[in-house]
Amino acid sequence: MTTVRDCFSTAFRWQRGRQGTGYDKMLLLTARWPLPFDSYLLRYPEGSEIPPHIDPVTAGRHYRLNVVLKSPKSGGEFVCASPIFETKRIKLFRPDACEHSVTRVVGGSRYVFSFGWVIGAKRGGAGRGSDS
Repeated sequence: MTTVRDCFSTAFRWQRGRQGTGYDKMLLLTARWPLPFDSYLLRYPEGSEIPPHIDPVTAGRHYRLNVVLKSPKSGGEFVCASPIFETKRIKLFRPDACEHSVTRVVGGSRYVFSFGWVIGAKRGGAGRGSDS
């Protein structure tokens, strides 16, 4: 369970992403009630990538909306087997139900605003944090 102290100690500070593949995340805002959600700024430096994976949640349905703020010259493409909605810069998907990944970033960096929420969850967090 995330405490207020944990949130303040991690908010607005770069941390390593969970996949251990070179990307960083910065927690911007999170809440457990009335709808569990989190929002992150994601930074993918050159050479980083995220392998195909699914992000399980303990209860409910996890949704994530990613908005690409800056794209690299090459790579850094979001790959999802069945997104709910997708354009060049906007990605809406279910990370708990759809395998997803990010291709290797080449020639620059990639920045993404990521907003996730869980519907049908008991009081708790908005999943496990952002990966893509």
